Amino acid sequence: MLLQHTVKAVIRQGEQSGYVAECVEIPVVTQGATLDAVTANLKEAVELHLEGEDASQWGLVARPTLLVTFELEPAYA
Repeated sequence: MLLQHTVKAVIRQGEQSGYVAECVEIPVVTQGATLDAVTANLKEAVELHLEGEDASQWGLVARPTLLVTFELEPAYA
């Protein structure tokens, strides 16, 4: 089995305010008031989720990096 080197996450605007980040491969969801806050929270949440776990159970290498996509809604005229 080929292990992935990245954990993919999507950041989108929250329904009422701030931002929400959600991982694709692992069950991690977090939020923050700013992009800086949500990315810091995402990094910490992924580290805590994988701490003491065998990352290969999730199809990941031992120390994966984060690949983050930001979702935007365009303003239509």
